[in-house]
Amino acid sequence: MKPEEIEIIEVVSKSDLKRFVKFPWKVYADDPNWVPPLITERLAFFDRKKNPFYRYARVQLFLAIYQGEVLGRIATCVNNIHNQFHQEKTGFFGFFESVQNYDVAYRLLKVAVIALKKVGMEQMIGPANFSTNHEVGLLVDAFDQPPMVQMSYNPPYYVDYFERFGLTKAKDLLAFKLVKENEPPERMVKIVERIRERSGATFRRIDLHDFENEILRVIKVYNDAWENNWGFVPLHEDEFLHIAKDLKQIVDPDLALFAEIDGEPAGFALAIPDINQILIKLNGRLFPFGLFKLIWNLKVRRKINQVRVITMGVVKKYQKRGIDNVFYLDLYRNGIAKGYYTGELSWILEENKLMISPIEMLGGKRYKTYRLYQTPLITAPPPPPPAESP
Repeated sequence: MKPEEIEIIEVVSKSDLKRFVKFPWKVYADDPNWVPPLITERLAFFDRKKNPFYRYARVQLFLAIYQGEVLGRIATCVNNIHNQFHQEKTGFFGFFESVQNYDVAYRLLKVAVIALKKVGMEQMIGPANFSTNHEVGLLVDAFDQPPMVQMSYNPPYYVDYFERFGLTKAKDLLAFKLVKENEPPERMVKIVERIRERSGATFRRIDLHDFENEILRVIKVYNDAWENNWGFVPLHEDEFLHIAKDLKQIVDPDLALFAEIDGEPAGFALAIPDINQILIKLNGRLFPFGLFKLIWNLKVRRKINQVRVITMGVVKKYQKRGIDNVFYLDLYRNGIAKGYYTGELSWILEENKLMISPIEMLGGKRYKTYRLYQTPLITAPPPPPPAESP
């Protein structure tokens, strides 16, 4: 197979979209650590009429085909909200999958570069599916265990393919693991309890009976607390509600906590059960029997014994009061009480010492790294001509 014999087509039909969604089964056929996504959920995610993300972004999907067989896929995204917020021209690539053949990977990455340059982007970052509010980063270590819910997973050879193509590191995103045996030191518990008393905050569980209003409170925290973080993208209310609607099905109220000061939301923390422990057994399908298996495991057999802390933030004017430390302790205690024995805290920017320090004090260990890559899409302008002699 020669590189020029690999055809790249843009996904435009429903049949092509199904091939795009189902292609990963070819890559991971013999990988016991891959968690198949639900096919119905993936098709809904790419539905431009149902997913409000598409109101703010331009997305293209591509397939690599050789002799009628799909060998790879990639997506490009221009997120208008990201570019407006950061005052830049960044395009993203994501949903990258390829058989173990560098020529295929090269053709896919090349078409992503061409597509993004064509619409005026000046740099490309990825993988991102499609933004930092979704799955981001290429796993670069710890390939011997399944990912937790809403975290990415990939074969080790992708790292080589990206770097051979010339992509360079933009940022590392870290995952920490905390297990039941890592009980917080008594000294730290006493410090956190003093912080709780002095913070001026009250702490409570989420009220699922007032779900929409609770989500509006979360939005206030989210768009304020993370505003200065690298890669932050503000979420509009409709997109936030769309994401939250899916999460509501698996939220444990004891692991969704608010901090409030003077009746206003000051912070929010959320850990969700690692539903991947169930999805890994369903092969992407809820029907005809998968739905019953899911309900059985979630409600009856309680197979899920892991959680992932997916978000924790404190609004800017209340930061550095230690409210986040209270969240960490309460999530640990509540999780253990509910039968969750392992927690992942992810993802965390590699330079975010304010979050990493208390995690390590609690006994959390860094155990996975996800890398975002970048490449410029414009060449340096030619040097000016030499000045003429007077």
